[in-house]
Amino acid sequence: MIPLSQAIALGLLQGVTELFPISSLGHSILLPGLFHWDIDERAGDFLSFLVATHFATALVLFLIYRKDWTRIITGLVASVSNPGAARSNLDARLGWLLIAGTVPAGLVGLLFEKQVRLVFLSPRSAALFLALNGVLLFLAEWLRRTAKTGGDVADADRRIATELGWSQAIRVGVMQILALIPGFSRTGATLAGGLLVGLTHEDALRFSFLLATPIIGAAALLKVPKLLASGNGDAIVFALTGGVAAAVAAYASVKFLTRYFKTKTLVPFGIYCIALGATGLAFIGR
Repeated sequence: MIPLSQAIALGLLQGVTELFPISSLGHSILLPGLFHWDIDERAGDFLSFLVATHFATALVLFLIYRKDWTRIITGLVASVSNPGAARSNLDARLGWLLIAGTVPAGLVGLLFEKQVRLVFLSPRSAALFLALNGVLLFLAEWLRRTAKTGGDVADADRRIATELGWSQAIRVGVMQILALIPGFSRTGATLAGGLLVGLTHEDALRFSFLLATPIIGAAALLKVPKLLASGNGDAIVFALTGGVAAAVAAYASVKFLTRYFKTKTLVPFGIYCIALGATGLAFIGR
C-alpha cells in the first residue's frame, strides 16, 4: 500500500507532469526508483492510484474548458443533424478535428497499451524515454513551421478550427501514440505535433488540452468502476487522496502553462527531461 505522504506527493506530481510536457507516467515510475520508494508499479493498488489521478486531471480540464466543450458539443450535435452546416460552424469543425486527433492514439491504446507498458514499465526504461522526450521537444522547436497568424480571429478555438486541416489534426493525434511509452509526454507529443503543423505555442497547447480531456477521461472511466467494485477501502482512500492532490496541481498547471506559452518555448522542458533522464540512467541500477 502506498503511504499517505507518498500518495499526496505522487498526486501533486501527476497533476503537474500530466499537463507539463515532461511525462507523468515517466515521473511516477522514475522518481520512486531514484528515491528508493518501495512501490510496485505493476501492483493493483498503484494502478488504481494512477487511474484516480488521471480521472481527476481530466475532470479539471473539462471544468476549466466547460464553456468551450459546451460550444463544441452543441456544434457537433448540430452538424450531425445538418451536415452542411458543419462547413460554416467553426465549433463543429473543431469538434470533428478533435475526434480526428483522438482516434489514432485511442485505437492503438485500446489494442496495445497494456503490452507496451508491461514491456517498458521500469525506472531505467522511463529514464531513457524521458531523455528522448527531451530530444523530441528540441526537434519540434528546431523543425517547426512558421506559425500562421490566424488573421483577425481573436478566439483561440475558432483560430485553431480555421488554421488546422484534417490531415494535420490526424498527424497531431498520431504523435499522441508516443505517450503510451512511459517517459514520453502526451502534452509534449501533441505540442510538438501542433508546432510541426504550424500552430503557435499557445494554440498548440490549447489543442493539446482539448485532445487530452476525452482520451485521459475515457481511459480512466473504463477503470474507475473496477476500483470501486474491488471493495478495497484502503486502496480507494489512497486513490482519492492522490486524485484530490492531482486536481489541485492540474488546475495550477493549466493556469501557469497558458500564460507561459504566450511568449515562451519548449526548450527549458527539453533540457529538464534530458537532464532527469540522464540522472536516472546514471544512478538507477539495471
